[in-house]
Amino acid sequence: MIAQTDKENSFLQLVKARYSVRSYTDQPVEQEKLDYIMECVRLAPSAVNFQPWRFYIVQSTEAKSLLCQCYTREWFATAPLYIMACADHTQSWKRRHDGKDHADVDVSIAVEHLCLAATEQGLGTCWVCAFDASLCKSLFELPEHIEPVALFPIGYPADEVKEKSRKAMEEIIFKL
Repeated sequence: MIAQTDKENSFLQLVKARYSVRSYTDQPVEQEKLDYIMECVRLAPSAVNFQPWRFYIVQSTEAKSLLCQCYTREWFATAPLYIMACADHTQSWKRRHDGKDHADVDVSIAVEHLCLAATEQGLGTCWVCAFDASLCKSLFELPEHIEPVALFPIGYPADEVKEKSRKAMEEIIFKL
């Protein structure tokens, strides 16, 4: 068993290694790595364990072309594959007091598992939320209750690791 401090350092190192990759090599992602990543996604926690998500693996030339219409940045088209993370609003838990639908929160937890698992496997990702979700829904003929939440290009990074800019602890942590 790994000592607690080694575990903490290992996870912290993984978190530090993850960055938003905006340039990918043309090397294909091995199926074993994709399977590993998706198993990490599958095991993510969700409100009341409802798992209100759908993940579409976008690999075919035709599907990639459609997805690139939804987010037209040049760098985005360099990825060998994509994951379209969607919320299933018929499966999500709603908070009783105000009706807050937790599908977007649950999908976000799962995709952070995706990003960290990909990093662990030597792959890069980038959260893409500034895409045309309506066009995406239309092009992929998604049912009404399925909402595209974020897109994730996945592949081997072709760019250099970027320095992270983060706020100081005292700017984000408050004791009550």
